[in-house]
Amino acid sequence: MTSINYVFSTELTVRDYECDIQGVVNNANYLHYLEHARHEFLISRGISFSALHDEGIDLIVTKVEIDYKYPLRSHDNFVIRINLLREGYVRLVFVQDIFRLPDEKPIVRARVTGVATRNGKPVRPGDLISRMGLE
Repeated sequence: MTSINYVFSTELTVRDYECDIQGVVNNANYLHYLEHARHEFLISRGISFSALHDEGIDLIVTKVEIDYKYPLRSHDNFVIRINLLREGYVRLVFVQDIFRLPDEKPIVRARVTGVATRNGKPVRPGDLISRMGLE
């Protein structure tokens, strides 16, 4: 497996209500974990969704691919790590990995593609690229 240079990580703990009847995290909750990590990453770079929206820019997800490798259970601690890539002029790709702690067992590998839009149309992310550390 190729080494990934992660640009951000955040830790969370599974809450009881995120688990299904089998005692594992419901697959839809991984989307919430991944989104939370992306938001925290943007905040860490001084980027505010509400300020962007007020400027007429919205960041939207256009595609999510998730490989589920192993389940998390209630009270498991885990870390979400992010690497960020550019695809073309307008697409940003978040490669996100979730690992159980403390053993670093791989849980999820996700690839989340998004774009910046103005009035519903994709636009170049402009200075967001440098603020996210891509240049």
